[in-house]
Amino acid sequence: MITTIMIIVFVLGYLAIALEHPIKIDKAASALLIGGICWALFAFSGISQDLEYEIQHHIIHIAEILFFLLGAMTIVEMVDVNGGFTIITEKIKTTNKLKLIWIISAIAFFFSAVLDNLATAIVMASLLNKMMKNKEDVWFFGGLVILAANAGGAWSPIGDVTTIMLYAKSYVSERIIIDIFIPSLVCAIVPLIYLSFKVSGELEINEIDNSNEKTINTPFERNVIFYVGVLGLLFVPVFKIITGLPPFMGMLLSLGILWMISEYLHRNKLTENKSKVSVIYALKKVDTPTIFFFLGILLAVSSLQSAGQLDILAKYLETTFNGNSLNGIFIINIIIGLLSSIVDNVPLVAGAMQMYQELLNAPGFYESDGVFWQFLAYCAGTGGSVLIIGSAAGVAIMGILKIDFIWYLKNISILALVGYLAGAATYILIQ
Repeated sequence: MITTIMIIVFVLGYLAIALEHPIKIDKAASALLIGGICWALFAFSGISQDLEYEIQHHIIHIAEILFFLLGAMTIVEMVDVNGGFTIITEKIKTTNKLKLIWIISAIAFFFSAVLDNLATAIVMASLLNKMMKNKEDVWFFGGLVILAANAGGAWSPIGDVTTIMLYAKSYVSERIIIDIFIPSLVCAIVPLIYLSFKVSGELEINEIDNSNEKTINTPFERNVIFYVGVLGLLFVPVFKIITGLPPFMGMLLSLGILWMISEYLHRNKLTENKSKVSVIYALKKVDTPTIFFFLGILLAVSSLQSAGQLDILAKYLETTFNGNSLNGIFIINIIIGLLSSIVDNVPLVAGAMQMYQELLNAPGFYESDGVFWQFLAYCAGTGGSVLIIGSAAGVAIMGILKIDFIWYLKNISILALVGYLAGAATYILIQ
């Protein structure tokens, strides 16, 4: 009975997030509310006798994501307050909307493969805010960044939280780059091909005023902050591969390095000028409600996972669609991908990993690098694009650019669905 109430609370909270603008309640408040209520209900459900273990088990994963998010957002804000983004914006000369769609999508697609889709989304969202005047244009390009970043993250072992999970536990290997690249590319390109016949005209581009930074910073200082920030973000996956530590540790290390370098560069400036380009100032600009939104959503989903609802769902799919057949595997993974647009893809993938762990070393669809795991990596990575709340990249961009859930549903979701199904069909045909 209580687990049913938990699902109802989650659905109602989800609706409140979707209807944020009509009901005029910030989505972060709704997310925190359902996160707290769902865990309170779980405490009275009697499912677990060790509530402290349950919450600590999930809070580790949640804290990793939040620290990663906080570190990445601070680095991006630091580059921003020092005028570093002019290095990119000055090189993008075109105002043609169609050309920019392809350029921005290509940058997000390949950037997310080496950074990951969350860090890429944060960087690109800040860049769009600096470049474009019209809110509708910023939202539209933000939506396309979500599609491209999630598609780019799916074919890289370090491009998405779920692929990192599968790669770290040897469910997939580096071979995923070869086998999933073409389906991911199709997923990203099909919506762009459609838009090529629909989109025309020029964009109104911001004349970025960096007079404040230019009077405080020299061009050398601005370049140093930009390149150290970007290299710091690129260093994160390298740090993970070398040390085996979670990505957030690499992100915090990169932030520490940037912080030290910026303090040294600005050491002789007047206190008034230094305060405008410091990490302390950048921290004040970080979008804290987005972090609380993440926290609430992840808490709510983790409560459903602890209650066993997601495991029940995974087992239902396995028995209903015959998980022992190739066609059944394709159907199950496509559904998991679409479900990941509603609930977080991490617990869905974790549930699948737990269910088929004993088959990992046996020949067949579930062996290491088998069809099931590769297709799961693609579907879980890209299916979340169908709804803006379905992926870490989507949640980050929704928070930073203040994109309306309903607007995304009307303008981007169909493009995402078409791209997702086209990429899935490509993988199936290749197999």
